[in-house]
Amino acid sequence: MTTLRPDTPAQVQDAVAWAVSEEAPLEIVTLGSKRAVGRPMQTANTLDLSGLAGIGLYEPEELICQAGPGTPVAEIEAALAEQRQMLAFEPIDLGPLLTGEAGQGSIAGVFACNLAGPRRIKAGAARDHLLGFTAVTGRGETVKSGGRVVKNVTGYDLSKIVCGSWGTLAALTDLTFKVLPAPEHETTLVIGGLDEEAAVRAMSAALGSPHEVSSAAHLPIGLGAGDVAGPATCIRLEGFGPSVAARAAALEGELAGFGGSLGAVEGYQSRDLWRALRDVEPLAAPFERPVWRLSLPPMAGPAVVLAIRSAVEGADYYYDWAGGLVWLAVPPAPDAHAGTVRGAVAGAASGHATLVRADEAVRAAAAPFPPQDPGVAAQSARIKASFDPLGILNPGRMMAGV
Repeated sequence: MTTLRPDTPAQVQDAVAWAVSEEAPLEIVTLGSKRAVGRPMQTANTLDLSGLAGIGLYEPEELICQAGPGTPVAEIEAALAEQRQMLAFEPIDLGPLLTGEAGQGSIAGVFACNLAGPRRIKAGAARDHLLGFTAVTGRGETVKSGGRVVKNVTGYDLSKIVCGSWGTLAALTDLTFKVLPAPEHETTLVIGGLDEEAAVRAMSAALGSPHEVSSAAHLPIGLGAGDVAGPATCIRLEGFGPSVAARAAALEGELAGFGGSLGAVEGYQSRDLWRALRDVEPLAAPFERPVWRLSLPPMAGPAVVLAIRSAVEGADYYYDWAGGLVWLAVPPAPDAHAGTVRGAVAGAASGHATLVRADEAVRAAAAPFPPQDPGVAAQSARIKASFDPLGILNPGRMMAGV
């Protein structure tokens, strides 16, 4: 296997142009923390972008940052923390789940995979924070989209297409993204003892209130995160100290009707709780279990989980995004129980299931990314043909034969 390690964007373009001329597929990696997500790829060559690293521009007063694709997320978050700023969409660190080692993700991986954490319900997805990028397509051509301001009309909004493409459309060489002030204080209300249907209703009520809830999750009995043990319904409020205190007191009164015991965690205890939920730490062990990510209508979550648990003994799970996201760990099986999981999801009004963790043989058999309906598949094929007509970049990672 040949590994190409360019140090400049021009060298990236040369490397992809060579691959196109030779019709030699490339695996695109930066720091490799998410390499085990998706179908296994049969590529003889790797394009390693870790050499294009470093924060090239950071203007705290303008709330923008620009960095190379191989820049560690931890490095960016440390620089932002010095200015009391943050990546508001709360990027997931899949290291604890996939490799057992945290802090290894790159900024290109964050946007290419479009994985946002618990604050997504308020701050939006990763793609909503990408202002612009430069990349090399599978044609060997350099393209630039967006700019350095929050509101711009520079060409097509390609960020929405590239984010979530998992490196199958272009090799990112530069990214510009917005940052936001970090909250001064956070409090997490914890309601103990609710069943799952009541928990989803309580989280929905909290989100529908005027109290600016930033995150809502539910841990079932037998599962814990940080210092919080289930059954626990967790609702986070952030902002200035007096405002958080007033909103928390008002929300406590509104949630009292759901029953259960009301408590709160603050400061580092609240941060530890949401970091653990963000990084799927409650399901990290035992490591051999496949882990699914279910995106669902929030009210459908309990019924979908019940259908899976009825057919798969020993499944563990918890709810995020007020019930709209379910993280699910299942016992090992040759197909990671894909038929059962996707069948249960199909029973909801809408939704999809992505296999995030499984060994290579299972990922080859189970189609980790959700199957697309014919209309979406045809549109995806047209986009792929526009960016990468020869299938040079990360071939087959998302869909077999693509």
